[in-house]
Amino acid sequence: MKKLKIIKIGGNIIDNEDALHSFLKEFSKLKGSKILVHGGGKLATQLANKMNIEVKMSNGRRITDVATLDIITMVYAGKISKTIVAKLQAQQCNTVGFSGADGNTIVSVKRPVKEVDFGYVGDVIRVNSETTDVLLHNNITPVFCAITHDANGQLLNTNADTIASELAIAFAATYKTELYYCFEKSGVLKNIDDNASVIENITTENYQILKDQGTIADGMLPKLDNCFHAIAHNVNKVCIGKPEMLFNSKLKFTTITAK
Repeated sequence: MKKLKIIKIGGNIIDNEDALHSFLKEFSKLKGSKILVHGGGKLATQLANKMNIEVKMSNGRRITDVATLDIITMVYAGKISKTIVAKLQAQQCNTVGFSGADGNTIVSVKRPVKEVDFGYVGDVIRVNSETTDVLLHNNITPVFCAITHDANGQLLNTNADTIASELAIAFAATYKTELYYCFEKSGVLKNIDDNASVIENITTENYQILKDQGTIADGMLPKLDNCFHAIAHNVNKVCIGKPEMLFNSKLKFTTITAK
């Protein structure tokens, strides 16, 4: 079974022009099939502020009204997506930029209103891998932004970590999928203030212990929940760490496995 790497990058790379250029240069050299998923960084917030559109957050998640969705679509599927695609083409990495609406690849439902009305935020219900698979078989790298659709004409702002996880799950039946979450830390840390305190392996068993101890808490919990959701659905392995983990085998990072 062929390997497929799904790699998610966030604001620490997107918001830094030098870091983005350096990452994409190395990413383009990765052998084999790969998919890149990117978040939106700070650019959407900066544009909203310029346009006097209020930015509303709840538990770190963006509340997405109609005006905010317009900005997110322009920034995520436009400026950031096409910048990444152009930079990869310059590195001879043939690439196509996607939202979930393109090729009907990722279908979501609008998040139901409970304690918070998140507006036009989508929860993934289906990934259609056929179009993306055609590209992979022709050595073309798909690049996904954090936007999906509801199959009824509505775009939806969707968490990029979740998109990466759901893509990895969808391809697990036909590829040996590996999911990489790149962020500013070296991995999941025993001590949040010590970047050298990397927990190198987290399993289903010791994850619960680490949560009970309070070692893993707050913003790391939803990221790890996505990781274990992927592992439970036949993704081969999930890794969390600095982007350099993809290119430097000596670097410490966190690997999530079933056992």
